[in-house]
Amino acid sequence: MSKRSINGADFTAMVLAGAEKLQQHAEHVNSLNVFPVPDGDTGTNMNLTMTAGANELKKNNTASVGQCAGVLSKGLLMGARGNSGVILSQLFRGLGRYAAQYDELNTQQFAAALQTGVDTAYKAVVKPVEGTILTVAKEAARHAVYFARRTTDITELMTEVLAKAKEALANTPELLPVLKQVGVVDSGGQGLVYIYEGFHQYLTSGSTAVQHTVQGQAPASAAAAPVLTKPVNVPSSVQSSAQSQLHTEDIEFLYDMEFFINRQLGGTGANFDEEKFRKALSVNGDSIIVISDDETIKVHVHSKTPGDVLNLALLYGEITQIHILNMREQHRDLLTAGMDIAPMPELFAEIPKEHSTVQAPAVPPADDLAPYGFIAVSSGDGISEIFKSLGVDVVLAGGQTMNPSTEDFVNAISSISAKHVYLLPNNSNIVLAAQQAKDLLEGEREVTVIPSKSIPQGIAAAFAFQEDDAVETNTESMLEAISQVKSGQVTNAVRDTVIEELEIKSGQFIGISNSKIVAASDELLAASQALLATMLVNGDEIVTVLTGAEADEEITESLVSWLEETYPQVEVEVHEGGQPLYYYLFSVEP
Repeated sequence: MSKRSINGADFTAMVLAGAEKLQQHAEHVNSLNVFPVPDGDTGTNMNLTMTAGANELKKNNTASVGQCAGVLSKGLLMGARGNSGVILSQLFRGLGRYAAQYDELNTQQFAAALQTGVDTAYKAVVKPVEGTILTVAKEAARHAVYFARRTTDITELMTEVLAKAKEALANTPELLPVLKQVGVVDSGGQGLVYIYEGFHQYLTSGSTAVQHTVQGQAPASAAAAPVLTKPVNVPSSVQSSAQSQLHTEDIEFLYDMEFFINRQLGGTGANFDEEKFRKALSVNGDSIIVISDDETIKVHVHSKTPGDVLNLALLYGEITQIHILNMREQHRDLLTAGMDIAPMPELFAEIPKEHSTVQAPAVPPADDLAPYGFIAVSSGDGISEIFKSLGVDVVLAGGQTMNPSTEDFVNAISSISAKHVYLLPNNSNIVLAAQQAKDLLEGEREVTVIPSKSIPQGIAAAFAFQEDDAVETNTESMLEAISQVKSGQVTNAVRDTVIEELEIKSGQFIGISNSKIVAASDELLAASQALLATMLVNGDEIVTVLTGAEADEEITESLVSWLEETYPQVEVEVHEGGQPLYYYLFSVEP
């Protein structure tokens, strides 16, 4: 049906249709995760995030599209789970910012709102990786801006947007080699396409109802984007992670810098011109983000000369919360340890605080505050007890199958009476939500996210903490501790695949070391031994085994005996973790 504009009611209906379409296909999105593990969860995270936004919109919709977009943004921001959920929330956060001034959107305004969403999401990512949800959103928005000048019909525009999104999705394997190797399109991009299909469905039929099917199955008539179902033969030169295609010395602007400038303190009184400041940073830098108001300037830049950057910043005020990382060092570590296939969460920039989305938590009087508080994400009763024994105040149930939301972290922080709160996300897919919670409470609570990407890293960080040390000392100690830990896990493959010439059959036991599959076997013991053999190098001395809910006691005993015989210098500790899906979690430390 033809529409020249959309109002709040139309926007609400589009969102509800998109949320329902995504919900119906969440398991299909999960199945596209690169690793053939039973807890691939992009679809689950995007579904839970979108559902949180839709529920907020159901309660607070109005006739104004701007007000409705703001309500959706708030719901998504607080309900965001996992990296894919946080990026989705940023896409609609930008859309909401643009739409805020309108009661209705015509074609050009709707296209501009989509583009603002893409700009916001890209700014939230320090190193955007193409071939992901970001690419799909970018290509769709770019085409929307182009086509909006040629039509006044919103429905016709959305038809074009959806077609372009599907085209971009089908092309993701050409941009991210690992997708091509495994034979899938990007899972996050597929999730966004389903949302756009829901938008299109409402605009063409006036209905928000989605054809219901057996859970986990897509409708037979669904016009989903093309999905590669078999591995593609590609040259061995591209059968590796995106990071391995980059030479360390090619990283020109090697210092990743983030800091704030307090304009109320210090400085020379110089007038701040944002455009001139950006140009000055660009002389020896790139990936520049500058967000300013009357009191504070937030800066992110990759620079060759960090000293020059700080000297420039000092002209405008005192510098606070300085973070400087050497990206060449990071890259060498990634190549040595084996990189996550997904973009590393710690490479995401802090997301600027949105004051209207969170009510500041009540902070107890200073005299009643403990110096430190801890929040850790855990999976399994045994692991939760370990964290509690190490002094963790709040243990959030989580892991791959159920990522805590931004709001879960905010509520947990609010419940702790402590001057400084540490967050241990313990999963690479949860770090970004934890960081977003920290940013939302900036200025209200002191929070530090220790970017632990596994349960063993989280336990090592908690061990390294010392109550009497200063915040800076403890933070350095915990970061050093997680850098020393090698993490491994054993689970079952849920589909046939080939990853870096390792042939994997559905149902086999697979060993994963630092997010890289290194072993596959029909036998649990053999897979575990092969995994540990790749982890135990360079004089490592401590192996910790966390047994899962389905671990076999006899196999565990055989594994420990093998370790003691093969590596007599190694001290072996076994604890009951109780984690689902993973038979064993291994920690190897020097």
